Amino acid sequence: MSLTPVSRRKFLTHSAVIGCTAAASPLLTPVSLASAPGDRRLVVIILRGGMDGIDVLRPWGDRDFVNLRPNLAAKRDTKFDLTDFYGVHPGLKPLLPLWSKGELGFVQATSTPYRDKRSHFDGQDLLEAGTAELAPLGRRDGWLNRMLAHLPGAQQRTAFALGREEMLLLSGGVPVSNWSPEVDLTLSSQGLRLLEITMKTDPVMAEAMAEAIGLASSDGDSVAFDSGQQDMMDEMMADASAARKGKPHLKIADFAAEQLAQETRIASFSIGGWDTHSRQDRALNRPLQTLSDTILRLRDKLGQRVWEQTTVMCMTEFGRTVRENGTKGTDHGTGGTMILAGGALRGGKIYGGWPGLSDANLYEERDLMPTTDVRSWAAWAMHDAFGIPVSALERNVFSGLDMGNSPGLLL
Repeated sequence: MSLTPVSRRKFLTHSAVIGCTAAASPLLTPVSLASAPGDRRLVVIILRGGMDGIDVLRPWGDRDFVNLRPNLAAKRDTKFDLTDFYGVHPGLKPLLPLWSKGELGFVQATSTPYRDKRSHFDGQDLLEAGTAELAPLGRRDGWLNRMLAHLPGAQQRTAFALGREEMLLLSGGVPVSNWSPEVDLTLSSQGLRLLEITMKTDPVMAEAMAEAIGLASSDGDSVAFDSGQQDMMDEMMADASAARKGKPHLKIADFAAEQLAQETRIASFSIGGWDTHSRQDRALNRPLQTLSDTILRLRDKLGQRVWEQTTVMCMTEFGRTVRENGTKGTDHGTGGTMILAGGALRGGKIYGGWPGLSDANLYEERDLMPTTDVRSWAAWAMHDAFGIPVSALERNVFSGLDMGNSPGLLL
């Protein structure tokens, strides 16, 4: 696979090139991309922090909902209703037109196999590893990386990552490179010349470095600086500072859309801010706005033709308690909600079974009872989008998973 060209301040680093940057990328969510044959696109967004699914997708038709949440469910606004039973959080108002067009959907009461300890770190690891149990450190890989090996006609080098760190979701045997919207590659003129001479004896490194230089200079900035110019580190830190003042999620959406509109077929990144232990009525607004902005930016930048081939899957490590706590928030729980979007989605639907919120139906009398495995929804999306056999998904991508019957997620 040839790596895709990038515009504006976009920086690709291969592991062997990292030493040339002379500075680490500031903290930013990673984004990972992969190319594959065919026209279908899949975007996986990890919602870090444990999104409260029953506040995002509100089960007004369950009479216990209001009793369990006297503050968070104090008032129903029918203009946010999706059905007689369900409404959405006002923070998802920008996405309501997608629901009407059949390009937005939800999976209720779903979860990974993770239970009881409710640790963000372990929950996210299991979500991204796609396994039933935690593997020892150093022996983990991600389900999206394992899936790449089964893409029909895909070449060996099919993935690259964007951001400050490697997501477990993309860790594995397929090589992954990194990108961040906050960093430029900057070298002295002498250093650049020396590097070019050195790379002549290493074709692989030469190709990687040439592309990194091309990406770094594609926004019009010079990669090389002369001794009389601003110090390299100052220049790079200024770039990082400018990026942080903007909206990183929109930069990420722009980059992902640019790649998806070309040869890339799979993208993954994360959005944080979902750990709402207090004043959830306020705390949830910002991440929902960020998510809405990201999805709509992807749609707008992709254009109608590509959007019609795209599925967006948003998943979180676990849900939250059904009862609000004393600080008008919620604590770590079990069953949660997936948010789905895209023109390839059979949307305008709420998937999965509703377990009910009575004490007898709760998990450990505190959490929403999961009725499905979140991995099965991811597996069916990959099957429908890329034609990966069920046997490969159940044995190799999600070892031991029983996918059950097809839910018909995609058109």
